[in-house]
Amino acid sequence: MLIIRSERKDARFFLAAEEYLLEKFDEEVFMLWRTVPTLMIGRNQNTMAEINSEYVRENDIVVVRRITGGGTIYSDLGNTLFTFISNEGNESFANFEKFARPIIDVLHKLGVNAEFSGRNDILIDGKKISGNAQYRHKSQLLHHGSLLFSSDMRDLGKALKPSKLKLESKSVESVRSRVTNISSHLKEPISIIKFNQLIYEHIEELYTNSRTYTFNEVDLKQINEIMITRYSSWDWNYGNSPKYTSANAKKFPGGLLEVTFDAINGKFAAVKIYGDFFSRADISLIEKALVGSAHDASSTLQVLETFDFDEYFSNISPNEFISLFF
Repeated sequence: MLIIRSERKDARFFLAAEEYLLEKFDEEVFMLWRTVPTLMIGRNQNTMAEINSEYVRENDIVVVRRITGGGTIYSDLGNTLFTFISNEGNESFANFEKFARPIIDVLHKLGVNAEFSGRNDILIDGKKISGNAQYRHKSQLLHHGSLLFSSDMRDLGKALKPSKLKLESKSVESVRSRVTNISSHLKEPISIIKFNQLIYEHIEELYTNSRTYTFNEVDLKQINEIMITRYSSWDWNYGNSPKYTSANAKKFPGGLLEVTFDAINGKFAAVKIYGDFFSRADISLIEKALVGSAHDASSTLQVLETFDFDEYFSNISPNEFISLFF
């Protein structure tokens, strides 16, 4: 087994590294990683239905879609993520506990009452500290999971809080489980660095043939290419979302404004605008102009900037109008 250590803090890099290792390496792999504040969206989820987009934007939280299914997870520097790549071609796809067991063993050594529960979770005293997901590529199985160690629970709650848009998503939404930090259950405090080291040591004991592997220049070049073309792209992170519908209304000084829209693959498919506001121009021109543009604030603003906005919405600003969409 290859044990990979990296000091990078970008989830997009590690998700790209997982994909690269799956495709290019035959050996089994174990890797621990940490990230700056990040929301990792499940492959089959609707990104806009999962995140509080305003809070995410204001707090520079990275949003990235992974290749595995399951729900959205929040990660920051108080969170450890672990990756196993197994080459057991006949490994049961649902055998999540096998890969969670080494983590649970380390927690037991620390005196923490951890247990595997349900489909893919690790719990402490009934509260979730880890979610796990899997992906199969040919004869290899990718298993990765998150470990809440000392994460900022305030950011976790606010970043995952659904926006005010009433999104009727056609995808699977995250279960808002009760969560806790591992650090809150330790008999003696340790750092997340020490916690990670204990996990590495336990893996080395379990896999006596393991060896440390460091990404070389060839590896890094190909990983960075995957990171840029997939995990840093709007099309993958937002545009890959299933169809969704939204309706929202607000009262502004210029009158009541209501919008409804459909989005497919993260782009407006239909937009309708209603209200008792005053307008000197045909609103349908803006409705038509928005169709086909990306459902994000900057793209919407770019469309609006092509119009003399006050001609269409008297005493309502573009930013007020955009707030109905996000």
